[in-house]
Amino acid sequence: MTPDNIYNIGILAHVDAGKTTLTEQFLYCSGALRKAGSVDSGTTLTDWLPIERERGISVRSAQTTFQWKGRQINLIDTPGHVDFAGEVERSLVAIDGAILLLSAVEGIQSHTESLWRALDKLKIPFVVLINKVDRAGSHFDGLCADIPRLLPCEGRTVLPFSRVENEGLKDFTVSVDPDLREKVVEAVANYDDRIADLYLLGEPIDGETLETALAACVERGQIVPVFAGCAQKGVGVEPLLDGVTRLLPAASRKLCDGLSALIFKIEHDKTMGKIAHVRMYGGELHARDLIPSAEGAGEKISQIRKFNGQKYMDVGSVGAGDIAALCGLGSAKVLDAIGERRGSDSYRLANPFLSVKVLPRDSAQLMPLLEALRELADEDPLLDCKWEPSEREILISCTGKMQLEVVEALLKERYGLAVTFSEPSVIYKETPARAGDGYEAYTMPKPCWAVVRLHFEPLPRGSGVVYDGGKVPNNECFYKYQEHIRRSFFANLEQGPLGWEVTDTKVTLVSAQHHTIHTHPLDFFVATPMAIMDGLRNTGTTLLEPFLRVRITAGSEYLGKVIGDITQMRGEFDSPVVTGESFTVEASLPVATSLEYPVRLAALTHGKGLFFSSFEGYRECPLELGKTAKRRGPDPLDRAKWILYARGAMTEGNG
Repeated sequence: MTPDNIYNIGILAHVDAGKTTLTEQFLYCSGALRKAGSVDSGTTLTDWLPIERERGISVRSAQTTFQWKGRQINLIDTPGHVDFAGEVERSLVAIDGAILLLSAVEGIQSHTESLWRALDKLKIPFVVLINKVDRAGSHFDGLCADIPRLLPCEGRTVLPFSRVENEGLKDFTVSVDPDLREKVVEAVANYDDRIADLYLLGEPIDGETLETALAACVERGQIVPVFAGCAQKGVGVEPLLDGVTRLLPAASRKLCDGLSALIFKIEHDKTMGKIAHVRMYGGELHARDLIPSAEGAGEKISQIRKFNGQKYMDVGSVGAGDIAALCGLGSAKVLDAIGERRGSDSYRLANPFLSVKVLPRDSAQLMPLLEALRELADEDPLLDCKWEPSEREILISCTGKMQLEVVEALLKERYGLAVTFSEPSVIYKETPARAGDGYEAYTMPKPCWAVVRLHFEPLPRGSGVVYDGGKVPNNECFYKYQEHIRRSFFANLEQGPLGWEVTDTKVTLVSAQHHTIHTHPLDFFVATPMAIMDGLRNTGTTLLEPFLRVRITAGSEYLGKVIGDITQMRGEFDSPVVTGESFTVEASLPVATSLEYPVRLAALTHGKGLFFSSFEGYRECPLELGKTAKRRGPDPLDRAKWILYARGAMTEGNG
């Protein structure tokens, strides 16, 4: 199949909108399945983990491939629960287009907005399916009107392609809007001068010209096509498939010359070991090809697979534009590139702001548990598994209780390990309070010589860390040593003076110096952490705490109590909107004070209150209201101990 006929498509939605059911209908309509599976009965192709079938939700992204009218669609079914947004985040780098599902009953939910913004930021064109139009309370036209009102649609036209009759009834129908062509012409004319000229002059516009112009508008994000359907009953599926292949871009739009592949997912197989799922942007890969590794030795591809849920086929090779899985690359990591780096930028959808200790129920299983969690962290890097040798503790990061339940189930099913978790604690961060320099001259005890000066500048919230290597000449510090400084810099920001990860700062390498005789290759790995901590001591650091953006809906009689709760939690709220006998209020809440609020709200409103939340970002936090963290391992500010530790003369726990 040529890249012009390959479509890499993701299905995204808030939980329970019907993504997996729609995937089953795609496979059935295309002839890939004789019978569509059911989420309720646990027979779907892409939800194959026992916990997915037991709970009826997706927790991992899953791939499947099928043919539609001579075109190959590589489909990635992603989880909808916000706790597994990391799976969506990693899938976004592999796709060329997307289907965003909305429930015709629940409408636009909090995670829907996050997904819309992610697609917008990454410039991934998409179509919308309003699903479940057979349900009581559904309203297709009303939801089409809500999209530009509630979602960031500036400069876009939301264009319904479907017409729905008898919504919410058994005899409902979904058809193509009979006035669609005229509406398409009017919408496209707003963005395409050629179509506008023909339209104004009353000249005929042939179908191919109009469709090409429409597809270009969709690709540029100017028009969002909206379809209606009922995935469970297979209604509206074929028009949606036609829309996907006619309006969304093929894989050929992102190709490059030469070999280029991006690893977007890691799995593990008991027989084959690590499996790296790749999106190909150029060239071909074959079984037995040697791939350079980070360690430099190179690794050989032992097998190339095409997956359909849990099932796979050994295909032997994969070409430009396609998606496949490579076996044999033991050092592969998510977002590693093979050949030239291409593909979409990544977008942070998941923000783990909770930390828990993982304890084996059998203390003799501590080290097997560590290895199992490290393997799971290969698959989901946001778990960020940490081992604390001095405390003999394992820490992981998470976004919620559902994610912990899945980790617990995977440890039991895959590794036979029973575990318990500590109560979650909030992950704070810290940032430089002002500009300042950090300096270290590591010239004793010989043989050593590494001099580093760094300049720290605060950045706005959400900026992350920016490293500027500066322009230090090679004769002052060899470029290979400057690379050591860069690598050591990023590896040593996990703990600032307050014990938390350092963020929102720009750091510039102002100067560096080596010695042609005394410098040892590892000296800059010793000196750089000392320069970092010296800089953070000089700048001082400000504590940051995570905030949620929440939307609360409940009966009007609870408005005063809810506003009081928000204030008590140190939250900020917008003006409530009262409609009939209910109200909706949006607020920003600190994670530390609001972890249990959904339970309290449910108790207050007898289960009728609705609470939607999404990660908003980090804000400054007074030290007395936050928390510092215990230093893990030697502190580079304790110069003597740090040098002994960094040179291997002391281990954690014996100093």
